[in-house]
Amino acid sequence: MIGLPANTRVWIAAGHTDMRKGFDGLAALVQTALADNPFCGHVFVFRGRRGDIVKVLWFDGQGLMLLAKRLERGRFVWPQAHEGRVALTPAQLSMLLEGIDWRMPMRTHEGPHAPALAA
Repeated sequence: MIGLPANTRVWIAAGHTDMRKGFDGLAALVQTALADNPFCGHVFVFRGRRGDIVKVLWFDGQGLMLLAKRLERGRFVWPQAHEGRVALTPAQLSMLLEGIDWRMPMRTHEGPHAPALAA
C-alpha cells in the first residue's frame, strides 16, 4: 500500500458497491451516499457484493487514484452496517487489504511486559 500522509482519514462505505464503477462513479457515490468531497484527500474504500473485491479511491493532491484488489481466497471483513461509513486507521486499512480481520486483531505473543505464567 502507498504510504498515506499524516492525518489522512480512511472511510469504509458500508454495504456493497457495484464494482463496475470507476473513478467517476465512485466519486459520485462519495458525494451522494457518504456526503463527502472525493477530492478532500480522504481515502474511501468500497466492497463488492461477494466480498472478494475492494476498490480504494484517494485524491493525492494531483489526481484521483483508484486501487482495486481481489482476494483469491477468503473475503474482506466488512462492517455490519448497510449504509453510511465507518472510520478506519491507516493500520486497519493495511490489515483489511491483507485479508486480516481489522476489527479485532490479536497479538501473536504476550510481549516482554506480560506477567509470567506460574509453573
